[in-house]
Amino acid sequence: MIPRYSRPEMAAIWEPQNRFRIWYEIEAHACDAMGELGIIPRESAKAIRAGGTKAMAAMAANPATEIEKIDAIERVTKHDVLAFTTWLAEFIGPESRFVHQGLTSSDVLDTTLAVQLTQAADILLADLDRVLAALKKRALEHRMTPTIGRSHGIHAEPTTFGVKLAGHYAIFSRCKVRLVAARADVATCAISGAVGTFANIDPRVEAHVAKALGLGIEPVSTQVIARDRHAMFFATLGVIAGCMENLATEIRHLQRTEVREAEEFFSVGQKGSSAMPHKRNPVLTENLTGLSRMVRAYVTPALENITLWHERDISHSSAERMIGPDATVTLDFALNRLAGVVENLVVYAERMKGNLDSLGGLVFSQRVMLALTQKGMSREDAYAAVQRNAMEGWKGNAAFMALCRADKEIRQFLSNDEIVAMFDMGYHTKQVDTIFRRVFG
Repeated sequence: MIPRYSRPEMAAIWEPQNRFRIWYEIEAHACDAMGELGIIPRESAKAIRAGGTKAMAAMAANPATEIEKIDAIERVTKHDVLAFTTWLAEFIGPESRFVHQGLTSSDVLDTTLAVQLTQAADILLADLDRVLAALKKRALEHRMTPTIGRSHGIHAEPTTFGVKLAGHYAIFSRCKVRLVAARADVATCAISGAVGTFANIDPRVEAHVAKALGLGIEPVSTQVIARDRHAMFFATLGVIAGCMENLATEIRHLQRTEVREAEEFFSVGQKGSSAMPHKRNPVLTENLTGLSRMVRAYVTPALENITLWHERDISHSSAERMIGPDATVTLDFALNRLAGVVENLVVYAERMKGNLDSLGGLVFSQRVMLALTQKGMSREDAYAAVQRNAMEGWKGNAAFMALCRADKEIRQFLSNDEIVAMFDMGYHTKQVDTIFRRVFG
């Protein structure tokens, strides 16, 4: 996690203090259940809960000190969970012999990761809501702001800037649906013991822990939760990152000097270049492009983590220690930056109109061609006639409308007024409300 690209709330999920708190809750809930089931004495379960509460209070009061104590134990044991339970035992006393009874380390680690990923997903879902709100507001604002649609980067046909933004709103709406599903899939608890057979732990303990933590139950956990769940979670983050870069790239292109239809907000005192005082660069969306690449980079190791030896190995563990924090923290930061870019985006409607008109009406070529076919000309002849005049327009010899009005072949099928009518911008915006109803309801 890089502090420059981290927000405190998301980063806190991956701090040792939060991780140890979840470890304690898992162990305490398991002991509560075993006490209720008569597997351990109820009084012992109460003592474990009381001692654990003192331990968590000590960590809250002096996190660095208590975490260092656990780390010091781990330097001897070379085992993180055993180091934690050893530290916890100092607060609980003799009843600590019942802590971790029948559990294996993966029960604690995998269930903890499920809790952390659901916590992260909740923040990311709120981030997506902010992006969606910004896109909706700006789309409605520019619902009928005419602009040129481009294919291959070349002027194609008219659209509106609101339709452009509505398209991105629809994309991020799908992203939210995917993340909700991925969250549900990864919110899974496993308290099944060595190789997942429940030989030394009652399945009812697992059910109790799962309910207490708001998780589902892994039906077959072997000794770990199957990593297809995690792969889908991080793949979903990768898709969101790709959609984020898609919008960032659109804004970067619109800010190019030759286009200048929209640009990132440039604040008072901001500097665009150390050498050229006139520069106003799309630095935020360029940054988002880079951050998107990093989030997507974690998808491949997440997919490779699916393959484990037999009932369990830890080849996935080292990768997940980086994937979990880095992917979620980076995406959280980036989505909030993206929302800010959209909220403050400067839109140059007049420039959009100027660019749309810059080719002298060539962007209405399809409508002229279709009108000719409707009047009886073959499609091949209509295409040739329109293209012939369009190519002259490309050379800048004359406006496309004037060329069409002067073309004898075209005039055999279309009157002067009919040709003029082909260049009506309203023709291209007549279904904008239909599109908006589909997107926004």
